[in-house]
Amino acid sequence: QVQLVESGGGLVQEGDSLRLSCAASGRAFTGNVMGWFRRAPGKEREFVAALSRVSDYPEYGDSMEGRFTISRDGARSTLYLQMNSLKPEDTAVYYCAARSSEFSFTSEAEHDYAYWGQGAQVIVSS
Repeated sequence: QVQLVESGGGLVQEGDSLRLSCAASGRAFTGNVMGWFRRAPGKEREFVAALSRVSDYPEYGDSMEGRFTISRDGARSTLYLQMNSLKPEDTAVYYCAARSSEFSFTSEAEHDYAYWGQGAQVIVSS
């Protein structure tokens, strides 16, 4: 049984920073690839960032790189998303996701991720 549990969401003001965490348990402990997606109100879910434990090279979605930083604590199988200079358009539900353990490469496609957390709400006020 794989479980991904996000935490750290909340209400912040424009320009503030926020760090999301995703604690993995079960088979995800051996998963190589974990990532973040988000769904803004009235929009489809979009790719935010992903990280492979094999390559240790992060991949970011458009407009994310430079403000967002993905990292992972391998010992605890915890994934982080540091978000700086937040904008109102960053308001969304942020989801943690993990690929099945046999995959070692990151992907921007949500259908490539087998496991999902319940989501953490981030609201950025102007």
